[in-house]
Amino acid sequence: MYLSGGSITPATFSANGVSFAPLSYAEPARSPIDGWHAQAKRLIDITIALGGLALFALPMLVAALLIKLDSPGPVLFRQRRIGLGNQSFEMLKFRTMYHVESRQMRLRQTARHDPRVTRIGALLRRTSGDELPQLLNVLRGEMSIVGPRPHAPGTCAGNTPFELVTPYYQARHRVRPGLTGLAQVRGWRGETDTEAKLLHRLEADLEYIEHWSLWRDLAIVVRTFVSVLRMHNAY
Repeated sequence: MYLSGGSITPATFSANGVSFAPLSYAEPARSPIDGWHAQAKRLIDITIALGGLALFALPMLVAALLIKLDSPGPVLFRQRRIGLGNQSFEMLKFRTMYHVESRQMRLRQTARHDPRVTRIGALLRRTSGDELPQLLNVLRGEMSIVGPRPHAPGTCAGNTPFELVTPYYQARHRVRPGLTGLAQVRGWRGETDTEAKLLHRLEADLEYIEHWSLWRDLAIVVRTFVSVLRMHNAY
């Protein structure tokens, strides 16, 4: 059972074993998170983002210094991603790749044992510390703490751009993208090199949107901390 124009309908479309509701989302429908729910979620986002920046200020400063010492280039990696309502924004991460490589091949997904990753970058990726600058994206209102992970336009699953794998892909843009999400805590992290992997992540994203609640957000945050401690599928 999945989203279909704001109501629950039987899933009738199937691809690679993953089913979706029979509606094309050429444009995102109205967000299901509105009214006081949206205000509460935004307040929680700001609170966690401010607390996170205060808590991790020193580790982030150390990471920035190590990045500068490890290889030439900027501390932050900036990339256009697609967010709420199909609007693009500049997502921030600590740079984990050699500068020339990260600039010239920015749409090539990171693979396990990727030679483009620096020594400090590998450590940051294993601990998910490279994602901490996105707390600033949260404060700017471009992201949420929990939501579907934002993708770069033109990123491919195999040889097919994400947007062309299924017409239901755009449905994930009904809510703000997140630092973490249901797909990530279920283990769908790392390289999305096949259409099947993308569809499984999309299935989790649509389930999150359909059954969103503040309590579910809290549960995902807790499960994310556990996942980070285990460093599962992080590279």
